[in-house]
Amino acid sequence: MLRPLSNDLFVLDVPFRMKGFDLGGRMTVVRLPDGGLWLHSPVKLDAAVRQAVDAVGPVRFLVAPNIMHHLSLGDWAAAYPSARVLAPAGLRAKRKDLRIDVELSDVMDVGQSPTLELLLAHGVPKLEEFAFLHRPSRTLLLTDLAFNIHDSSSWLTRNYLKLCGAYGRLAPTWLLKTMVKDKAALRAWRDRVLSWDFDRVVPCHGQVLERGGKEAMRDAFAWL
Repeated sequence: MLRPLSNDLFVLDVPFRMKGFDLGGRMTVVRLPDGGLWLHSPVKLDAAVRQAVDAVGPVRFLVAPNIMHHLSLGDWAAAYPSARVLAPAGLRAKRKDLRIDVELSDVMDVGQSPTLELLLAHGVPKLEEFAFLHRPSRTLLLTDLAFNIHDSSSWLTRNYLKLCGAYGRLAPTWLLKTMVKDKAALRAWRDRVLSWDFDRVVPCHGQVLERGGKEAMRDAFAWL
């Protein structure tokens, strides 16, 4: 069930629908140098998923990359009580029932360095999303800041993304753009991310972009 992208980077693609939109979902699994696993945006947990993950290594970190991707986090936290739950500060207020061990920040070093780097997309407070760089595989991890959907059986999804100029390419949606409160801050985030060394982009919704990720990111956020 886990698809390897490199020696220590895996993805698990799952169906995901929301309010009539067929977006698909994705969890990314990073195997850290000590063999432990760092899970980005954990998807629905069942026996098959748990078996597939356990076969790769012990789960050490569970990461909610923004305040929207948290639906399955509680189940994973209960199943792996020794794993540390990392989440944006805003999720603590939104999910008082959820165990959160560490609040993500731009200056933190919990389970990341030297394998992973993170950066908050300032200027979009309702999303509070962190982008992550997996240095060994030169991979950028995104959640809802940009989709990369090239095909969909949903008429609603296809046409909405076409109206957004976000169908068949890596791009933010119209909804994301309406959530931006500080374009200068988000532009600074974009410029910092573009300074990172990456080629692959793994979004949570849509296809993995194996090559040309930096150019695609530059085009996707040229509107800032």
